[in-house]
Amino acid sequence: MTRVLVMAAALAAGLSAPVFADDAPTEAEMEAILDILDNMECEMDPDDIEVEADGYELDDVFCSDGQYDIELSKDFEVVEKRKE
Repeated sequence: MTRVLVMAAALAAGLSAPVFADDAPTEAEMEAILDILDNMECEMDPDDIEVEADGYELDDVFCSDGQYDIELSKDFEVVEKRKE
């Protein structure tokens, strides 16, 4: 009986833990994103690329006209470009 209670408590604790949606991009995704940024005359630290459910979030992108946060779709199209 104690064993069942311990297992139930462990399962409940695991289910209540936060789920992190942000993952690192694959090597191919990172290369595609950096190529797009190069064409936009922008650069960034690849560690600041996050995979989101609907695409990619690029933090602290440095372009020739300033610093931005950029969101890309899963098809690598610019969805939003916010100046910081």
